[in-house]
Amino acid sequence: MGLILTPIDRVDTISKEDFINNYLKPRKPLVIRKATESWPALQKWTFEYLKEVVGNQTVPLYDSSKADPSKAINASAAEMKFGDYIDLIQKQPTDLRIFLFDPIKHAPALLDDYRSPKDLMGGFLDKYPNMFFGGAGSVTFLHYDIDLAHIFHTHFHGRKHVILFDYKWKERLYQIPFATYALEDYDIENPDFSKFPALDGIEGQEIILEHGDTLFMPTGYWHWMKYLDGSFSISLRAWDKSWAIKAKSLYNLTVQREFDSFFKKRYKKRYMDWKEKLAFKRANKALAAGEPR
Repeated sequence: MGLILTPIDRVDTISKEDFINNYLKPRKPLVIRKATESWPALQKWTFEYLKEVVGNQTVPLYDSSKADPSKAINASAAEMKFGDYIDLIQKQPTDLRIFLFDPIKHAPALLDDYRSPKDLMGGFLDKYPNMFFGGAGSVTFLHYDIDLAHIFHTHFHGRKHVILFDYKWKERLYQIPFATYALEDYDIENPDFSKFPALDGIEGQEIILEHGDTLFMPTGYWHWMKYLDGSFSISLRAWDKSWAIKAKSLYNLTVQREFDSFFKKRYKKRYMDWKEKLAFKRANKALAAGEPR
């Protein structure tokens, strides 16, 4: 059977009513091709321009190696001047990525170059966007965002392959307990179903994002991303109206994160090995029970 991946819906534009009824309320992903037509950033944010405004900043870089249990989550693999990194990803493939970079902290004028899609919904954290940069071939491991926000993810200057899974598949994806990411030992593009049988038959969606495309990812969606070209994206976040989801977000950011950090720091590899075994146990149990239903 394998993975069952279907295309994410694409539209050029969409009305607020249609967006809310057909995508926001049912929590269904969507790509909006022309959501950025009014953004100065669409033409202005070239690699050279970003080098000009934040090129001297030193940024942490992340690679595709499996997380080291002795280090904090999201520990960087290296550091580099932002301008040097931009030169690198334009010249050659690399698995080095920039993760959760906030250039606006260093260049506030960038705030004027994009627009939150308030014509579609409210709740945006306007002054706290995140930017992501990657070289051709670099991969963002399968995870969902800890704060459970809705995400509008716009891509620039290249292509990015995106695979999404509804939150309900978390056990079958071998979610690491007390964390928001999946086991890093399988390749979701070409999984080994003999080693990871719970992945067989999982339903997801995929898309190739191009320059100016905006992907709406509803709260809790698992996402895996691969840069097909050296390129970058910006994520704008909006809170869900559900108080239950807001409470879960607060729990994730406080209780769960502190609990996990404490045991990881104290027990390191022993703790991580235990979590991975539990991920397998839960995945096999969900598979045997035919979940999710």
